[in-house]
Amino acid sequence: MRSNFYKGLKTQSLLLFLACCCACKTTYRMEGFAAEKIPLAPDYSKESAWAILPNSPEKEVYSAFVSATDSLEADVFYVYPTLLLAAKDLRWNAPIDDQVQRNEIINSAVKYQASAFAASGKMYVPIYRQAHIKSYFLYDKGGKEAFEIAYLDVKNAFLFYLNNYNKGRPIIIASHSQGTNHATQLLKDFFDDKPLQKKLIAAYIPGMGIKPNEFKTIHPMVRPTQTGGFVSWNTRKKNSYPKNRAKYAGAVVTNPITWDAQKTTILDQHKGFLYSNDKLYDSALSIELTDGMVWSTNPKFPGRLFMSFMKNYHIGDINLFWQDINENAVLRTKTWLEQH
Repeated sequence: MRSNFYKGLKTQSLLLFLACCCACKTTYRMEGFAAEKIPLAPDYSKESAWAILPNSPEKEVYSAFVSATDSLEADVFYVYPTLLLAAKDLRWNAPIDDQVQRNEIINSAVKYQASAFAASGKMYVPIYRQAHIKSYFLYDKGGKEAFEIAYLDVKNAFLFYLNNYNKGRPIIIASHSQGTNHATQLLKDFFDDKPLQKKLIAAYIPGMGIKPNEFKTIHPMVRPTQTGGFVSWNTRKKNSYPKNRAKYAGAVVTNPITWDAQKTTILDQHKGFLYSNDKLYDSALSIELTDGMVWSTNPKFPGRLFMSFMKNYHIGDINLFWQDINENAVLRTKTWLEQH
């Protein structure tokens, strides 16, 4: 099972590498992967190994967006995207005691992504030894090993969560980008065709090309109240394509506004984009679904001019649709609880 995951990840890495070579010409400094330089593994029995736990003070970064989090009846297990990005950084994996990374996890990924799910369940966000972004581009030169280390942490964190925190509560799995690579394998290892799938409210796993048949029994969801399956999408500017169209071809593309089979939306249907000024902008964009991609109009918000030069909206896969996701996750959770 693991071998199929890494085979797929290798393919994604190649496509990302080709796109990067064509688009940005970034050169990453590197040293050969060395076992003696692997950061120490996290101990998830310690609160310091978690960015967010339900009662940790760090939850203040999203508490302004939600209320009554103590009464929530479900859990959210969120796996953040790649934040180790510096081209001159020689590390293959981020140590969990890296305070710069911890700050990025909490004040960027949690605040603008995980927060979309905070009204649905108690939040669990493990710090893991994420792989450096170069691991996609240099997969055969150390990237594979870096991803294996990162996933091992995510898996161990989830095991600790199940054994010590979950107590039979239903679960939302949420992730983005590299986090989606790991969440996909997590779903296979713990939920797919396994008893725990009965506890899966939904998996929100955008930011990577997930095929419809990725799982045995976890299927793409095509109704806003559907539970037990997954949703996924990749966002780009309208009428733009990646350099290599195979990157997303055939991938699941969920409508993150209507959550059904609609292929287009109008401005009034968009519920809210959470911007870095902590304000929500509704009716800010309309979308069109195409092969593996969500095409978006240039959003109406203070950074509109800057974003008009961008074609790849990958970084905004979640916060562009923050309120849409927030309301849908609440709806799916309510539906699951009513049915069980």
